[in-house]
Amino acid sequence: MVLVTGGAGYIGSHTCIALHEAGFDFVVFDNLSNASQESLFRVQKIIDRPISFVQGDIRDKEALRSVFTQYDIDAVIHFAGLKAVGESVQQPLEYYDNNINGTIVLCQVMQEFGCKNMVFSSSATVYGDPHTTPIKEDFPLSATNPYGRTKLFIEEILRDIFVSDTSWNIVLLRYFNPVGAHKSGLIGEDPNGIPNNLMPFIAQTAVKKRDYLSVFGDDYDTVDGTGVRDYIHVVDLAFGHVKALEKISNIKEVLTVNLGTGKGYSVLEMVRAFEKASGKDVPYQIAPRRSGDVAKCFADPSYAFETLGWSAQKGIQEMCEDSWRWQSQNPNGYAKD
Repeated sequence: MVLVTGGAGYIGSHTCIALHEAGFDFVVFDNLSNASQESLFRVQKIIDRPISFVQGDIRDKEALRSVFTQYDIDAVIHFAGLKAVGESVQQPLEYYDNNINGTIVLCQVMQEFGCKNMVFSSSATVYGDPHTTPIKEDFPLSATNPYGRTKLFIEEILRDIFVSDTSWNIVLLRYFNPVGAHKSGLIGEDPNGIPNNLMPFIAQTAVKKRDYLSVFGDDYDTVDGTGVRDYIHVVDLAFGHVKALEKISNIKEVLTVNLGTGKGYSVLEMVRAFEKASGKDVPYQIAPRRSGDVAKCFADPSYAFETLGWSAQKGIQEMCEDSWRWQSQNPNGYAKD
């Protein structure tokens, strides 16, 4: 049985489907602070079976103990955490408490119950401002905001746990930029308030929830002056967690893996691809660069293929088509219309 912390969220809900398709049984643990239980109702519809769900906070040791007592948990996929860069700058203590303290409590309970297999949801933000691209796993690490630092610190904590007890098996998955949605259009990215990522901004502009897209900077050293990122379909990303779980009992180390496509697309390339997929105009305005933004950030995904047998399968067109299907069918996300 796999415990999926934060399993009601964007990546977590898609991973639940991937786990089911691969034959894994799982239970979702989520405090719903940044997610909706509606996503799990819709996952149930997609996989055609009920989901075990416990509402709780990873900082609540007793709530976690009750889950480990009730279910025979042998591995954890750990998504639970606050994830907005801007908010982390405003509320660093909340981010350190929730993300770092929550992970420590989770690991203490795992240790208590003899569960020593973890797949951790990390991020390419741990590379800070990379000196070159594509980005390999052995690049220097740094962080430019409290959110990124929590990911970096948690990686170090998990490495320290392994040094102290080598019977732990830990995979750190560093995501690049997740986009897209399940092909059914039933689940997708439903950001609270102002989105943190480009694709929801584009999609909300296409359905006229926003007047225009702000493009931050058009004077970078890139194909068209706008920032280049590695966008990865969330279904590919979810499958990466399944591949990590399938390998985890054989690794005997802390395995660190980039999950990206290895291709970078500029903001304007994404806008044009989305317009093509949706048949809608996406008006945009150029705005000043944002502090901390880098010109290019994309992965070298070769190690993921070498170690996990994983590679991204879905291209930019499918990412945009699936995002549009989700957005057009659910203009208000999971909220009841």
